[in-house]
Amino acid sequence: MKKMKLLAFLAFFAALNSLYSQEISDHALGLRLGDSDGFGAEISYQKLIGRYTRAEIDLGWRDSREFDALKLTGIYQWVYNIDRGFNWFYGVGGGAGSVDFAPKLNNNGIPYDPDGGLFVFVAGDVGVEYNFDFPLLVSLDFRPELGLIGYSEFDNTFNFDVALGVRYQF
Repeated sequence: MKKMKLLAFLAFFAALNSLYSQEISDHALGLRLGDSDGFGAEISYQKLIGRYTRAEIDLGWRDSREFDALKLTGIYQWVYNIDRGFNWFYGVGGGAGSVDFAPKLNNNGIPYDPDGGLFVFVAGDVGVEYNFDFPLLVSLDFRPELGLIGYSEFDNTFNFDVALGVRYQF
């Protein structure tokens, strides 16, 4: 009976271990293309930190009718295997940027140029990715962002950023 329990425990442990075993590359570099309030392209870099964790740094440009922004984001992510190259991940982080707004009309219909400048935000991240047999990683992620500083001229302080990422792994 003890041998059966031990065998069942070992089988359970092996199944659990295979569930969480995956290959996360040491480095990945590429593009993250998305949309929140306008089209944005980001240069994206991922660095392995632990067995199931990594850091992602994105430097990007957002462009819309209302503003142009340069943005730097840092996210700490936990990565879990789904099945044969498919992973899901979640993370937390934040960032900062600089924004330039298009001229607007005030209540009297007179054009004025809103103040731009620095903005700061916190962010979450959740997504799925596929790790090909060759060094390519494709991901789709959802990144809600909450503005902390410099959001007085934005439409709101809460943003939903959905993006497709394509990265070379090395």
